[in-house]
Order: sequence, then C-alpha cells, then structure tokens
Amino acid sequence: MKAHPFPRGARVLVPAVAAALLAVTAAACDSDTTSEGTSDSVRTLTPEHSEHAESPSSPAEPTGSPSQEQSPRTQRSFAASVSAETERVRQEAVKRLDGVEGRGNAVADVSVSGLPVAASEEVRSARVRVTNPTDEPAFYAVKVEFVDAEDKVLDTVVVGVEDAPPGRTVDAQANSRKAAGVKAFPRVAQAERG
Repeated sequence: MKAHPFPRGARVLVPAVAAALLAVTAAACDSDTTSEGTSDSVRTLTPEHSEHAESPSSPAEPTGSPSQEQSPRTQRSFAASVSAETERVRQEAVKRLDGVEGRGNAVADVSVSGLPVAASEEVRSARVRVTNPTDEPAFYAVKVEFVDAEDKVLDTVVVGVEDAPPGRTVDAQANSRKAAGVKAFPRVAQAERG
C-alpha cells in the first residue's frame, strides 16, 4: 500500500482552508466599491505574482449594467437615439450651409469617394473624409452631389461632422436613394468649417 503524501490531519485542513478562502472572496465581492467600480480592499492574485503582490486593478462592471446580449428594445432605442443625433447634426449642417456663398471655406479639408455597390442595393453611398487643419475641434458642414457620367446631378446630400478633432481625419457617410442603381460619382459641392 502506498503512503499518502499528506498526513491525515493535513488532508482535513486543505478543504477547510479552501472553504475559508471562498468565504473571504465572497465577502470581498459584496463590499462597498469606490467610484471607479473597484473596492480598495480587494486584491487579485495571479500565478505570475506572489500572494503579497497586488495586481493592477481594473474597473469591474457596475451592478445592473446591461449584459453583452442587449434586449431588442434596448437595441431599438439605441438605434433611434443614434438616428436622432445624426439627424440633429445634419440639420445643423443644412443651417450652416444656407448662407454660404460659393463652395465654402473648407473644400480643401474634405474629400469624397464612392463606396462599392451591388446592383441590388437601394442606396448609393460615399465616404466623406474631413481633415481638420486647425488647432481646435470644428464643426464641418459638407454638401455632397451624386452625379452621373454626363455630370448631371442626381441627388444632393448634406452631412455634418461635429467636433472634428484638430490635426486629425474623420470619416462620415453620405447616402443617396436617388442615385442607387445608377453609375453615380460623388463630389464635394460645398464644405464649410465653423
């Protein structure tokens, strides 16, 4: 018969220690948290560190926060709020372009390119790239025209870019239903930085 590596008393002690650690861990999880979402008294032990070393704490997910699987109502309400915000920015861009004469003060800051389309798509889309050369965030109002091969304007779409960061390039998208199904090319008609 092979001798057990631990004496009989130690075999009883191991489960008791494990139960005590489990109880301490559960109590620590129930403790009050700071505003960053982690308790100052909670420490995480990892295999790379000794039990006395603290690992960097990361913010825990707050109680009651939405799970990875959001409910359909939450997704619909998020989509509606994004759509409402996009429309608000677009309306602001329309207002800003209303009094602009000529092509505007920011045509050099903006470029557009057509996005690939399939014959069955109901929308013709263009990527609008805005590069803010100033030292401060700026609002950009951009009017994009979709033209055919004979340079006939099929549709005009206004896009707003709010708080374009200084020295950076940001993308927006202009979508046209009228130019769908036709070989159309987008171009910048007006661009105003304000």
